Amino acid sequence: MKLLAVETATEACSAALFIDGDIIERFEVAPQQHTKLILLMIDSLLAEAGLKHTDLNGLAFGCGPGSFTGVRIATGIIQGIAFALDLKVVPVSTLAALAQGFFNNNTSDLDVVFSAMDARLGEIFWGVYQRDAQGYARLIGQEAVTPASHVVFPDLTGVGVGSAWAMYQDELKTRLGDRVSYYETQHLPNARTVAQLGVHGFEQGLAVNAEQAMPVYLRDKVAKTELERKTAQ
Repeated sequence: MKLLAVETATEACSAALFIDGDIIERFEVAPQQHTKLILLMIDSLLAEAGLKHTDLNGLAFGCGPGSFTGVRIATGIIQGIAFALDLKVVPVSTLAALAQGFFNNNTSDLDVVFSAMDARLGEIFWGVYQRDAQGYARLIGQEAVTPASHVVFPDLTGVGVGSAWAMYQDELKTRLGDRVSYYETQHLPNARTVAQLGVHGFEQGLAVNAEQAMPVYLRDKVAKTELERKTAQ
């Protein structure tokens, strides 16, 4: 399978190609530069692999939560390619990609990640993921946008991962107590893990048509505005 993935939901901008089990990636931390970089990254990857857009079999993108503008960029790019080439798409949670990145690089017995990203306005994007038997991040419960002091979590021990652990570590540690073994704040979601989870999504029958490849904002007021905008078109 040849799958293209993009992830632009945070200050990191990245694109990746999954080619029959191998992954190549372009990744750069470049706030507010995503629209300038992402198409160049895609073209660079295809050129390196000796592929054309028409050689692709599928697409995946980081669908959020994350920066409103960043999530919209990834959605627009992938929808455009999907419509043009009649390709299926797997939307991948940014929080899942964050957890998968930790699982890929960690060989310890800890198989639960408390993914937490800064959502501004005094809130965080939150999701709890457990590594399944195949090594993939599986959501436990629901993702949410919430104050750090109100996160909901299972009675499991895990690792905190993401930017919110730098800003709200006191509130999160107080809330979770000894369920959190330690936390890592420098992780950013990337297209490599989006590609990995995207391929798995295709295998699980989760691919959708271009018009169904929608962003996830979590905040009701943002989601409502997006729905109203699309209804008015």
